[in-house]
Amino acid sequence: MSSVHHEPLPLPAVYGERAMPGTWQHGPVQTWLVDSRLSDPPAAGDHRVLDAYERGRARSFARETDRRHYVAAHTALRRLLGCYLGTDPAAVQFHREPCPCCGAPHGRPAVREAPLHFSLSHSDGVALLAFASHPVGVDVEKLPSADTVGLVAEWLHERERAELAALPVPERPAAFARCWTRKEACLKGTGAGLAQGLSHDYVGTGTHPAGIVGWTLLDVSAPPGYAAACSVRDGPDRQADDPAAGWSPTASVPTAVTGPAAPEEPSPRRASPRPAGR
Repeated sequence: MSSVHHEPLPLPAVYGERAMPGTWQHGPVQTWLVDSRLSDPPAAGDHRVLDAYERGRARSFARETDRRHYVAAHTALRRLLGCYLGTDPAAVQFHREPCPCCGAPHGRPAVREAPLHFSLSHSDGVALLAFASHPVGVDVEKLPSADTVGLVAEWLHERERAELAALPVPERPAAFARCWTRKEACLKGTGAGLAQGLSHDYVGTGTHPAGIVGWTLLDVSAPPGYAAACSVRDGPDRQADDPAAGWSPTASVPTAVTGPAAPEEPSPRRASPRPAGR
């Protein structure tokens, strides 16, 4: 485990308010925030770029707000991948990589022969997307209630449970959310999902995440009332002794304009763990 501490990343680039990126260039992880909580957000989404499966998922939501959040997040994913890959967003085809635990095709979502990896997480109208040259995982969560923390904390590492128990009750939701998003980011990065278990690795509940061998794990700045984290696998071109290598305050700022932004597992708030997914 690493003992080097780093401050959280600044807020990701806001989708719908920043220029779209150019084709993917090997470099820092790029993170994007999609906020569809407004009644008429710039990232409202356009279902025409979604495939049949995604459109079916969108129709399955009973609440219009949930449908809008889903369409906004998945439209943003397709349009950003379209820019990075230099292709029509509607032509992007996803597949599942083999599970690292059993080999079945339910691991990390990916695009075949693409030069980048990606991860998507959304929670109550806020979505976080990350793109990297190495396997990457992100998670964003709305802060849970103290009651939810009490119900779900039993799934954490024993040291994390002890840390939560030592905190005053009002401080536990934020601490739990930090821990939970770190774990989800790691599970999504590896593609192992719940097969590995939430108690397997210690990531901590404090203001700095504990190190995970072979991975860079950092908290990501998120809107008020939310917590977020990102985990990316260390590669041969990354400095293993510096978890912040490749990250910078401008890492999420696109450098090229290709066109205007489109108008656009269980969660702790459901008191149940969820698998990695798109």
